Amino acid sequence: MDSNPSTPLTPDAFGRVHIVLVRPSHPGNIGAAARAMKTMGFARLVLVAPKALPDAQAEAMASGATDVLAAAETVATLPAALAGVTLALALTSRRRDLATAPLWAREGAAELARLAVTGSEVALVFGNETTGLSNEELAFCNRWAMIPANPAYASLNLAAAVQVLCYELRLGIEAAQGAVSPAPTFSPVGMPATHEEIEGLLAQIEGMAVASGFLDPERPGRLMLRLRRLFARAGLEREEVNILRGLLASFQRPTGKRYHQGA
Repeated sequence: MDSNPSTPLTPDAFGRVHIVLVRPSHPGNIGAAARAMKTMGFARLVLVAPKALPDAQAEAMASGATDVLAAAETVATLPAALAGVTLALALTSRRRDLATAPLWAREGAAELARLAVTGSEVALVFGNETTGLSNEELAFCNRWAMIPANPAYASLNLAAAVQVLCYELRLGIEAAQGAVSPAPTFSPVGMPATHEEIEGLLAQIEGMAVASGFLDPERPGRLMLRLRRLFARAGLEREEVNILRGLLASFQRPTGKRYHQGA
């Protein structure tokens, strides 16, 4: 079905959106997802450990979107798929323990759209058709959202879920573009931290916690999961991550100086 968009596509904003499919098991769903993306103006498809690709069925289901399928990036892990991303929004249909506060799909898409329009790389993350996203995979994402489907039967086909979110994201980008003219120029200060920058901070904290004896690597519990949730709520900026990493590093190499407040 052809459509007549009310406003022209803006490749920069649409091109900053990564549609990530984690461990997709059916090649036909990958092709159908590519088609759903293209109808809404998106083309950056990232596949995490797909079961089968390339595949003739994927190409058949992609129909006129075989270019999106051919350009898809394939990676081994979700962290690799989120490299350079400022905000990753995961889609799931069930509440998870220690997860950040949930959003409805429209709210989440609007948040992604605002960042994409103002220069940030963002990602929509979808799980496996049968098992969805694992708790560990969900923890790599800053936020998570649900589609307000029929509570008695909320199971959507993967490509259908991609279509719904891409539609909401398109509307969000168009609305955000109307509110941002011209797009601001960012300096390094105030830029949101990327996924790998936050992961670097978490790795540094974990390493120091183990070295100090605070964290038992044999029985880590849920410390790192709680820290992920804390940082997701905080919305760290790049400069803030640098400050925290520098502060942590200073604890490992004392200068001998002592500072105190006095009258």
